Amino acid sequence: MEDKTWTVGRMLKWTTAYLTGKGDEHPRLSAEWLISTATGLTRVEIYMSFQRPLSTDELALMHDAVLRRGRGEPLQYVTGEMPFRHIILRCEKGVLIPRPETEILVDAALEGVDEAMKRGQVFDDIEPKLQAKEAEALRQREEAEAKIQAAQKEALEQGAEEPAHAEDQELLPLKPHKKLAPGPRVLEIGCGTGCIALSIASERPGTHVVTTDISEKAIALAERNRAALDLVDNVDIIQGDLASGVDPALMGTFAVLVSNPPYIPTSVLPTLPEEVIGFEPGLALDGGEDGLDVFRRLVPLGEEALLPGGMFTVELFEDALAPAAVYLKERGTWEGVEIREDLTHRPRVLVARKKA
Repeated sequence: MEDKTWTVGRMLKWTTAYLTGKGDEHPRLSAEWLISTATGLTRVEIYMSFQRPLSTDELALMHDAVLRRGRGEPLQYVTGEMPFRHIILRCEKGVLIPRPETEILVDAALEGVDEAMKRGQVFDDIEPKLQAKEAEALRQREEAEAKIQAAQKEALEQGAEEPAHAEDQELLPLKPHKKLAPGPRVLEIGCGTGCIALSIASERPGTHVVTTDISEKAIALAERNRAALDLVDNVDIIQGDLASGVDPALMGTFAVLVSNPPYIPTSVLPTLPEEVIGFEPGLALDGGEDGLDVFRRLVPLGEEALLPGGMFTVELFEDALAPAAVYLKERGTWEGVEIREDLTHRPRVLVARKKA
């Protein structure tokens, strides 16, 4: 009699076949990712655990996930997370999914951070926050110790040989923070999941990143990702249109302005895969007639926000990059204007530096 137990191996085979029939471009990869999310197994462990039966809860998770993926819902929304560079991000409906191409944009922004470091355009924004937090933790610890000592004294005075539950009152040692040297300031417009801002902050720890978004959903998700990565002191997340909510005192002090704005030309939107236009927010996609509506608003912001020599870098639609480069050159306030390709050798990122 055939064994009908749903093992990892059987689930992988069945899910791959099901998603193939639904038109998934990478059905086996999708199946691996879904099983990994449901079981907690890594992709390597999946292939070492083919005979392992799935629990009732795991089967329920797989049933829901496979149906959602079969209907075309993006894998990142189904699993709720995705890797980006060196971090893992939560993903949710209503917030743009980070693309691998955007990692090239982060590379450019980090280059601008390093250039600012060499120029000495740095500010001691983060270390005082960490010192204040450490001082507050020490104060709270001393307060807790005093309460424990008072409770122990009272118990002894009342004749107890030893205070009850004394072992539960022991305090964990404080862990001093790693001191950070002053770093540059970076302004990002359109945080989405927080992938760009959080990557910059995690890869250049002394950098103070200010990031904004007009979407409440994006702000809330970026804040959760920031907390999960312990970058609350390094990254400020502000809701508003472009830089409307940014402290005016910071204008003119940023080393980098980076953005992955809405850039798909309106006429191109209907040609995008259903997986994109059917699930991802149009607000984060539609860049207007030529894809440059938001870009043209970012340029004067960059002229105001950046330090001399500061980098302006944006991700744009491939056919819009050449006109965007011409636009920057004609303004006369930018130099070193260049277009960079992504990993598939398509034009993807525009880079320029503010003239001194």
